[in-house]
Amino acid sequence: MNISALLTSAGINTVVCAVLFSLYSVLRKQPNLVSVYFGQKLAQVNSKRNDPFWFGRLIPSASWIVKAWEASEDELYVNGGVDAVVFLRAVVFSIRVFTVAAVICLFLVLPLNYFGKDMEHKQIPEEQLTVFTIGNVKEGSRWLWAHCLALYIISCCSCLLLYFEYKNITKMRLTHITASHCYPSHFTVIVRAIPWVEEESYNDTLTKFFTDYYASSYLSNQMVYQSGAVQKLMSDAEKMYKMIRSPHMDKHCVPRFMRCGFCGGTAATSFKILSDEPKITRRESCFDGSDLRKKECGAALVFFRTRYAALVASEALQSPNPMSWVTDSAPEPCDIYWSNLCVPYRLLWIRKIAVVVASIFFVIFFLIPVVFTQSLVHLDKLTKMFPFLKAITKRKVMEQLITGYLPSVVITLFLYIVPPVMMLFSTLEGAISRSGRKRSTCVKVVYFVIWNVFFANILTDAAIEHYQVSITKLGDAKHIPNLLAKAVPTTATFFMTYVLTSGWASLSVELIQPFPLICNLFYRFILRNKDDSSYGTYTFPYHTEVPRVLLFGLLGFTCSILAPLILPFLLVYFVLAFLVYRNQILNVYVTEYDSGGLYWPIVHNATIFSLVMTQIIALGVFGLKESPIASGFTFPLIIFTLLFHEYCRQRFHPVFRKTPAQTVIEMDRKDEHCGRIEDIHAQLQSAYCQFRSKSLNLHKSTEHNKIESVLADSIETGDIVRLDDLEYIAPAVLGKRSIS
Repeated sequence: MNISALLTSAGINTVVCAVLFSLYSVLRKQPNLVSVYFGQKLAQVNSKRNDPFWFGRLIPSASWIVKAWEASEDELYVNGGVDAVVFLRAVVFSIRVFTVAAVICLFLVLPLNYFGKDMEHKQIPEEQLTVFTIGNVKEGSRWLWAHCLALYIISCCSCLLLYFEYKNITKMRLTHITASHCYPSHFTVIVRAIPWVEEESYNDTLTKFFTDYYASSYLSNQMVYQSGAVQKLMSDAEKMYKMIRSPHMDKHCVPRFMRCGFCGGTAATSFKILSDEPKITRRESCFDGSDLRKKECGAALVFFRTRYAALVASEALQSPNPMSWVTDSAPEPCDIYWSNLCVPYRLLWIRKIAVVVASIFFVIFFLIPVVFTQSLVHLDKLTKMFPFLKAITKRKVMEQLITGYLPSVVITLFLYIVPPVMMLFSTLEGAISRSGRKRSTCVKVVYFVIWNVFFANILTDAAIEHYQVSITKLGDAKHIPNLLAKAVPTTATFFMTYVLTSGWASLSVELIQPFPLICNLFYRFILRNKDDSSYGTYTFPYHTEVPRVLLFGLLGFTCSILAPLILPFLLVYFVLAFLVYRNQILNVYVTEYDSGGLYWPIVHNATIFSLVMTQIIALGVFGLKESPIASGFTFPLIIFTLLFHEYCRQRFHPVFRKTPAQTVIEMDRKDEHCGRIEDIHAQLQSAYCQFRSKSLNLHKSTEHNKIESVLADSIETGDIVRLDDLEYIAPAVLGKRSIS
């Protein structure tokens, strides 16, 4: 691939981004799309007013960029929680590291790569991208020390920034724990694998066990029930009701006492619009007492009098048989994943093995598009094996389009099926919380993209590149390091186009929100439903965005000294990601649950892996280039990076795995001193509700009600004159919670 093909891909993606960014700035001003671009909790009130037409609604503007840039970290914490702040800090960390890498590598390494061999250079647009890589440096060059120096600077800066970020996020997590005084999950433990005793229900067995062994700290329990088909039908019916219901139904649909002419109904048989007022209480279920006893699962929620007692019970082994009386810390009520609690605990290990086997087959299946994309990159070699392809390559524009743009588009489209499949695998593994399921999916997607996008492309490139020499060399373990060291610089040309397509273009698609936009138009114009409350809410897709950021970090580290031309494209991506994700967190996504920053260990581990992989590849390249000095200095850098990782794992990571006993004891003492422990115990009895009906509007929080009242008052007084003003309301109403 030459520079002109790369510029073709960059030009196409730049135009796509500019068009979609401009389209977003127009669509976000339309009143009918407030539920798509401003989130459900703000759209419910805004949809009740008629926003007058104004010409500025059709003109693209960059006001959202300014507002996203000026938003403070406290506002992000209020809107997105600790997870949102952690994710954005990962993006900021990437900007800082790759800014340093770009300055060092573009001004020091890139000229050395370009003039590394005595050769006659072509004009820049006609130059092959391999000329700008370390592969163009001749063996035994005395300038390879510059590459080793750049590697040291990048590694040291990365470790230093990682240390401070890990330290600050650890403090943030502890502050988040201590600030949540009334979280019911601190007093609750999930118990699974309750033994079955004849002539006793699970509830009786559970009560007897905890009364005997936790008599002083046990408070009460709540059994988990099999919801079955009845509850599923009720839930589906409720969703369909919200889908077809219109807010104008009350005005146009009234009871009729005359024949309508279609169904022949009379006064006695005419339809009647039922009241929206709930006629069931919060604790009422669709089953009676005898049915509930029959539908008990071998799982329950156990409430304790203190946080410390719940912590001890969740960490201790309750029985000599590890497969019975299994305890875990309970998630928050809105985070708990009820359906997996009904899965027998003894089947989980079988499910996990099945997931591993299915994942292996899925990875093998995904090699097909990887081989196809690399074959498009090496179109010149394919034409030698398949002469009929020469007719396609006669046109220069077609050749540049096929080799520079099409491969990254193909691999990006295939990658869209990965997160849903991994989410299904994580569900089958038995995650007991929605945040835990999404975090498990995130880890699986990280492994998948690192293997299939990075390693599989490199190995496929090596196979195609050396096919005509000897395909048997790939099977020889002695030649694998050399082939990898040669393949990484050449594969960097594909990674550049992949950053443009999967990076730049994906951010513009994230702004547009195509799926919610299509759903909104379908409900509004096909189903004639103008009630924004039926469109649903969306949480931030950490399981897709975190792996994408980490993959680009891996590409940036590994290509920094080998092919530094990728760094400007990566820097543009991370800057755009910083603005886009801040805007989405502030305006679009609703935070229903928060893991308390548990995504940072994933970010840290992936970054350390990227650093070590970069150093190992550099060590192999220095060996191929016959530079013993550079190789000798690289080996201690690998040892230093691994020691730094082990220190962070011992110093910070335990806080993310377990809750400190000292912290919860101090919180218990503070509650006893303030006299609110009894109120907390009373709230525990109704905190978790498995069969809660959403139609009762019980999911609305106090914060939501505050926003709704303020919006209503502002609408009446005329304070809100534009849709953009909605962005400032939520932080002003909720207040700022310090995360320092």
